[in-house]
Amino acid sequence: MTEDEQAPSPEEMLRVIEEQSAATSRWLYGDPLLLYVPWGVAWVLGFTALFLHYGLGDESYAPISQMQAVGVLMASQLVAGALAAYGYARLNKAVRGDSNARGTMYGYAWFAGFTLMVVICTRMTPLLPEEESGLLWAGISLTLVAALHMAGGAVFLNWPMFFFGGWIAAVNALGVLLGAGWHALLTAVLLGGGFIAVGVFLRRCQ
Repeated sequence: MTEDEQAPSPEEMLRVIEEQSAATSRWLYGDPLLLYVPWGVAWVLGFTALFLHYGLGDESYAPISQMQAVGVLMASQLVAGALAAYGYARLNKAVRGDSNARGTMYGYAWFAGFTLMVVICTRMTPLLPEEESGLLWAGISLTLVAALHMAGGAVFLNWPMFFFGGWIAAVNALGVLLGAGWHALLTAVLLGGGFIAVGVFLRRCQ
């Protein structure tokens, strides 16, 4: 037997097994970097823009209007949504049966929830001052994100997803109580940064 034909060492076999296990996990459950990090970057950019508009007092910290800040948030979320949709599409190709059905219904729940949010907020926005209307949109959207993350954690038996939903709910509640500027700041730092951290952590755990 030549040197090239010798059996691999236990260390090499363990490395191959770990690499294949990680690849299989990403194939079955999706790549966390693709599913979480784009949303984190979008929230850091968008809610930082809103924070600079609102400030923590009576004056803005930068010459940016609310619509410009919302434009940054929406544009970055569109990119994040496209990347996440690509990740979920790859995931759905790999999963069949009941898991695929649960994933499809869960996706429809997101669509229905945010459609209803748009209807409610569009109806209420003219009745509120600019800052409070912005807080209404942000607060309700994060409430939906928190509830659907916790529901998704329960449906898919995913504890990190469930607990992260609870973290979103807690940060959102505190921000709503403190006001629009604080809400934008806390969301950018603790939730935008949180999405990035969760994505990196879950990827390392795979």
